[in-house]
Amino acid sequence: MDGAYDDRDGKIWMDGEMVEWRDAKVHILTHALHYASSVFEGERCYNGKIFKGVEHSERLRKSAQLLDMEVPYSVEEIEAAKYAMLEANGWKDAYVRAVAWRGAGEDMGVSARKNPVRMAIAGWEWGNYYGDAKMKGAKLDISKWRRPDPHTIPSAAKAAGLYMICTMSKHAAEAKGCSDALMMDYRGYVAEATGANVFFVKNGEVHTPLPDCFLNGITRQTVIAMLKEKGITVHERHIEPVELAGFEQCWLTGTAAEVTPVGQIGDFHFEVGALTRDIAESYEKLVRA
Repeated sequence: MDGAYDDRDGKIWMDGEMVEWRDAKVHILTHALHYASSVFEGERCYNGKIFKGVEHSERLRKSAQLLDMEVPYSVEEIEAAKYAMLEANGWKDAYVRAVAWRGAGEDMGVSARKNPVRMAIAGWEWGNYYGDAKMKGAKLDISKWRRPDPHTIPSAAKAAGLYMICTMSKHAAEAKGCSDALMMDYRGYVAEATGANVFFVKNGEVHTPLPDCFLNGITRQTVIAMLKEKGITVHERHIEPVELAGFEQCWLTGTAAEVTPVGQIGDFHFEVGALTRDIAESYEKLVRA
């Protein structure tokens, strides 16, 4: 499937019913469009099964609550809707996007208590997020924008507004011929890429930033569990940017990214080593098991 995302054949689940793709629309005075009152999930379906779907649905509801919204569907109802959408489109392997937002209503200022919380679930067939980086390693820029202090935003929520600086960072990276950007946090520690968590390898041990001001990704948690099962030491800690020079390998994790090797961050180079390849292959097997 290709072409603009608003002009395709297919079905989208919206507020409890299946609608034609091109008819899945919202009003221009939708609160979320003006005030970013929106949360979402990205998930992948492999061989007809959504990987960690329940965890994603639980996080969607939690994200909404952190933004003072209540999703009007239970986890079970959201799960059923996802599979109904996949079936309606005839997909066994697809990316799934669930989104909940404050719609148009009686309020059109900062406050939106009188406006309904709406929800939709769409999907599309999506290959490797970073293209051929799966084999040779992605090239990352270092963003000038930082992940904010958790006292300024609910950093545990997968909220649309938190991605504004990610879009800006990714555009700047692409303009330099990179596929993504590494972001620091508000203190200057290494945080994450624009839509993926980051891992480093040194002397056979793994180091990954402590997610105390950015999303603790579901894929991140899955990979940490896999590493520990393999008997590999994992250090979740604050990482200084100067440490990048001493790491031998690097990879990114995320639902869209899956496990993607990194070959370069700024002026720092990494090998696509044995552990990186092993984790990428092991993850591939796990999601299709």
